[in-house]
Amino acid sequence: MTAVTAGATLAEPDVAAFRTAMGRFPTGVTLLTQGSGDDTIVMTLNSLTSVSLDPMLILVSVKASGRMRPRISDAGSFAVNVLTEAQLDLAVAFCKPDRPEGSAAMLRLGAREGVTGNAVLPAAETYVECVLDAEYTAGDHTLLIGRVVALSGGSSHPDPLLFHQGKFGRLPAAEPQGAAA
Repeated sequence: MTAVTAGATLAEPDVAAFRTAMGRFPTGVTLLTQGSGDDTIVMTLNSLTSVSLDPMLILVSVKASGRMRPRISDAGSFAVNVLTEAQLDLAVAFCKPDRPEGSAAMLRLGAREGVTGNAVLPAAETYVECVLDAEYTAGDHTLLIGRVVALSGGSSHPDPLLFHQGKFGRLPAAEPQGAAA
């Protein structure tokens, strides 16, 4: 294993060094869903990127050999639910290999069926429903491009769940409007 010190540059980084470096980029935490009712599958995901406004496209990255990719490929749709800090327990529950599926997952999430037929969380910070627009193989992952067909905005007081350096976190509390600088 290669030790990495502050300011060091590695000509040939190893997997651990790469994971550490990427962990320095804070991300939001989401639940990726496919299906609803007895056919629901869910996974915790922090690889979500806005791609285009015209047309509205997002990108998620999933393990090519995982359960989620073939389900999304076959169904042609998915939903991404952006979690709030109060939903940390859901992020933890759905990142495990033995995570709930089917109706048990729907119940645990407090989910309902969205317009695409995928589970959405009304209590999420926001959710985005997509039809699959394209898939690209990228190493051991598949990049799924979704065309946004429905979405729900969050509250006026955002409190998204974050992931940074291997730990869940939160944004600092916002100062009240009109506070002196």
